[in-house]
Amino acid sequence: MPRRRMPRPFAPALERAADAWMPPTLLAAVQRVWPAAVGPALATAAEPVAERDGTVTVACGSAVLAQELDLMSERVVANLNERLGRPAVLALRAQARPPRS
Repeated sequence: MPRRRMPRPFAPALERAADAWMPPTLLAAVQRVWPAAVGPALATAAEPVAERDGTVTVACGSAVLAQELDLMSERVVANLNERLGRPAVLALRAQARPPRS
């Protein structure tokens, strides 16, 4: 059997492990797809912190960002549901409080 000349990428293995360890909740699924759904700039400034009955609460670094997120919530909800592969997120609720991370 011939040897591989290059190492295998590590990212796919990490993604499979994260999928196996992720709790089976909507919040965990939203947190996993959040950066891809909203982009890197918004993902660093806002973080999904809670979910209840399909409404995801997002902690934003400022009141201005919370207002902007409210204005674009329809598009963000659509992006999240597309990434999740199902219509699970019904609404966003943005709050002006610093994200945990």
